[in-house]
Amino acid sequence: MASWIQRFLLTGCCLVPLMVSAQDDDPLEPIVGTDIERRAISEDMLDSENFEIGVYGGVLGIEDFGSNAVTGANIAYHITEDFFVEAIYGISEANKTSYELLSGAVELLNDEEREFTYYALSIGYKLFPGQVFIGSNTAFNTHFYITAGGGNTEFAGNRYATYTFGAGYKFYMTDWFALDIGMRDHMFSHELFGETRNTNNFEGRMGLSVYF
Repeated sequence: MASWIQRFLLTGCCLVPLMVSAQDDDPLEPIVGTDIERRAISEDMLDSENFEIGVYGGVLGIEDFGSNAVTGANIAYHITEDFFVEAIYGISEANKTSYELLSGAVELLNDEEREFTYYALSIGYKLFPGQVFIGSNTAFNTHFYITAGGGNTEFAGNRYATYTFGAGYKFYMTDWFALDIGMRDHMFSHELFGETRNTNNFEGRMGLSVYF
């Protein structure tokens, strides 16, 4: 009996220091101190310009009338980060057809009728936003886009309902200034040669846009 009591007392004497030590070690005490020196970071503010206005120039291939210089202007409103609406206006002047050039004396259109003007309203969608890196410290935002819409074309003394489809690439040199490289197809029907004919008039262009 005495031997059993001695074992019990000896075990208790050994456990008491361990329990006291466990209470002293607070598991919630942070290992790393909270007094950390934080860096001051300067954040660039992102602008939120929704309106865009631009000018462009390029080459317009008027079907049957050769490739011709074209100039124009556009204005756009960016509804969201992905969608925008765009109004465009362009002007060109048609060359002579191959028949006129070969015949020498025949002229299908006079100088005033050769003026080719168009205007259209389109909706656009931005694709594949990304960046172009120049060097190790400079990056420029970019994205592709597609457009589809309709309007009118004035040519050869008549006005034609026109469907317009396009695609392009925007290169943002700053947050308010961009380079725009694109193509458009102006599709309409005419009867200049005695029968109804559907035409595709492709335009390649380069322009500059300002956001505000």
